[in-house]
Formats: sequence, structure tokens, C-alpha cells
Amino acid sequence: MGEMINMTASCGHKFQAYAAGDTASQRGIVIVQEIFGVNSHMRQISDHLASFGYRVVTPALFDRVERGVELGYDAAGRDKGLALRAEITDEAVMRDIEASAAALSPRPMGMIGYCWGGTIAWWGATRSKSFKAAIGWYGGGIAATRSEKPNCPVQLHFGAEDKGIPLADVESIRKAQPDVGIFVYPGAEHGFGCHDRPSFNPRANEIAEHRSLAFFAEHVV
Repeated sequence: MGEMINMTASCGHKFQAYAAGDTASQRGIVIVQEIFGVNSHMRQISDHLASFGYRVVTPALFDRVERGVELGYDAAGRDKGLALRAEITDEAVMRDIEASAAALSPRPMGMIGYCWGGTIAWWGATRSKSFKAAIGWYGGGIAATRSEKPNCPVQLHFGAEDKGIPLADVESIRKAQPDVGIFVYPGAEHGFGCHDRPSFNPRANEIAEHRSLAFFAEHVV
């Protein structure tokens, strides 16, 4: 099990992050939350990925607006998460990501994000040079910034039945980024990797996780 640690961004903003894994681990991962905060699901993912030999840091990005946010996967949780996200600039997000990367340095590190975090993982590849690899799971904002140039290898995962990310958006990303590995899972909806959502898809989650771990094993060295 991990623990909450204190972090400071370059602008002086103080926030918390969930840290998991052996402090002696030679490789690191920054994990990026959904719009539901660093809730039990994100802590479970952090513990799980840490079990593969990584030191993991999962920043509480909503601390810039409200500390200790943990939301459920109902309409009220979604609405509050969207409202909190709207109050945080992309630049502020990246300052917190860079602080998280600094906490793992000098280890080689990857980055993985889910939902909102999937988009931020894409920015971790294009707007940072701290990462050896970046992976996004169902990042709805990637299409809008698809022309940005990655600084590291990228892998992206989408559900074929995701009502918030049309397949046309996925194809636009594929066309703009022919070197990015993009996987689409038949029958999978948004949030297919979250055990706490009705849309959880065990088969898609298993395959996407296998691909993600293999990608990190190849590049985070």
C-alpha cells in the first residue's frame, strides 16, 4: 500500500500525491487521474502498477482548487469533476506533472493517464521531455491537440463504443500521428479499465494493460 506525500510545483503550489512502490525501484511511473480525483480506483491502479517493480507517483491535480477530492462515478461526481477541471489551466497541470517527474528523478520514467489523465499523458509526451514513454487510456482531449509533436514513444487506447470519443476522432489522431501505437477495443465503452464503473470491460482492460506494461518494459529503461 502507498501513502500520500507532499509535493511543491515550480510556481510554489503545494499539493499531495499518492506514492506507491519500493523507493529503491529503478524505474518510475507518473500516473494521472481521471476527473474523479485520486480516489480509491486511482490508488488501486497505483498499487497495482507499482507491483511490477516501479516507483509510482499519482499527483492530486484537483488540489489547486480543492484538496482531498475523491469523487464517485455517478452524475454528481462527474459534474463536480468537470467543474473542478474547468478551473485548472493546462499550464498548471503540467507544472504539477513536472514536479511529480522530479520526485522520481533520476530514474527513467513513463507516464500513464486515464480519461482526463489520458489527455494529460499525451501532453506529457508533447509538452515535456521528462518521460521515456507515455500511455493514454481513453483521453478525450487528445484529438484537439493531435498535431503536437511527441518527444517520446506514445501508446493510446480507446473503446470502440465510447460515446464521448467518436471513432472519427481516433482516426484523426491516427492520421496526424502515424508513428503512435493506437488500439481500439471492440465493444468497450469509456472507462473500460475502471472496476468501479458499469462500463468496466475485463477483456479490454486485460489486453490494454498487457500492452501498456510491455510498452513500459521496452521503453522505460
